[in-house]
Amino acid sequence: MSRRISLWVKEYPLVLYFILAYVITWIIVLPVVASAQGFISVPASLYALHYLSAYGPLLAAVIVTWITDGGDGLRELFGRMIRWRVGLGWVLVAALSPLALFGLAALIVLAVVGGAPPDLSLAGHVNFLPYLGIGALVLWLLTSGIGEETGWRGYALPRLQRNMSALSATLILTVFWVFWHLSRFFYFGAFVELGFSVLPLFALQLLAMGIVLTWLYNSTNGSILMAALFHGGFNFLPAGAAAEGYIAPTARVLLIIWAVVVVAVFKPANLSRKVKQAQ
Repeated sequence: MSRRISLWVKEYPLVLYFILAYVITWIIVLPVVASAQGFISVPASLYALHYLSAYGPLLAAVIVTWITDGGDGLRELFGRMIRWRVGLGWVLVAALSPLALFGLAALIVLAVVGGAPPDLSLAGHVNFLPYLGIGALVLWLLTSGIGEETGWRGYALPRLQRNMSALSATLILTVFWVFWHLSRFFYFGAFVELGFSVLPLFALQLLAMGIVLTWLYNSTNGSILMAALFHGGFNFLPAGAAAEGYIAPTARVLLIIWAVVVVAVFKPANLSRKVKQAQ
């Protein structure tokens, strides 16, 4: 029986990966969802489980890699998590482009609408935790960055790219990425307030971000670290508390334009000047 299961996993590793990513994430946030829906009562501090849920994709990637590829596969995966020798230019793009998006969006809003410049200290405010200051950036890098990107870009994307174009792989991955976020509509801030009506716009944002992340991942020879730097930085500034008012939606529009340019310039096959990463 165990041999049959092992053979099935090796035949359909991506299926198991997506199942585990969803299941692990829901197990982590289930107490929070149950509390927010009025079924149980938990301390407010337990809502910080929201951030640990980002490790669902990472844990799923580690488990499936260990089953299918053993220790060698895990060493290769962990190596890409800390791959920083990708060229200074790409490190700067990964680390600073979220700041550039935020800054450009803020300048556009100031020019069109007016008002005061954004208060960068607000970026240190995150849901369910005390004020963190610059520590909020570290939080996002370790959770949404390393936690999510090890799974989505590090594990799933290269396997999807094996049999299809980079753009097609990104489209399929985005569908799973969008639905992975559904638990948040039952307990998390704006998701609860706006409800599922915001899902199409949210999906469009994730698709644009996914295209940019695929471009970055393929261009840096599969560096999970570079994808994590961008994802964490984006959550910290363009999607963070400092991007109040019109700044956040303006940054999202700029991100969509960036994604369109990536597709037009680098073409759907690889979304990069380099060969797409495939495993």
